Amino acid sequence: MPPSSTGPADADTYAAVCDHTHLFPGARCRVQGLPDPRGFAARPVPVDVDVRFSDGVIVDARLSTDGPADPVLVVAAYTTAAGTSIGGRGWVVRGTVLVGDEVELVLGGAAPV
Repeated sequence: MPPSSTGPADADTYAAVCDHTHLFPGARCRVQGLPDPRGFAARPVPVDVDVRFSDGVIVDARLSTDGPADPVLVVAAYTTAAGTSIGGRGWVVRGTVLVGDEVELVLGGAAPV
């Protein structure tokens, strides 16, 4: 998944806005534009997202729900606006919270990808 710089590649990609320049356990990202946010918060389904970090960097990612455990957000490698390289990795999504018409993903620890 190469980094995206212009936003969603197609109508099935959603913005996931993060308040930091990188992800970590406890970080939160708000998925925007879902057709049924209440249903998604209750039972997430696989979706492609553009993770939008606070420094303006946008990165391709995928929320995977294929395994028997918690969903996993798989994020491509990227470079922060300050020039720090961040390797691609998966993050366990330990919770989903409905916030208005957005769904907040609450990240846990790293997940194998």
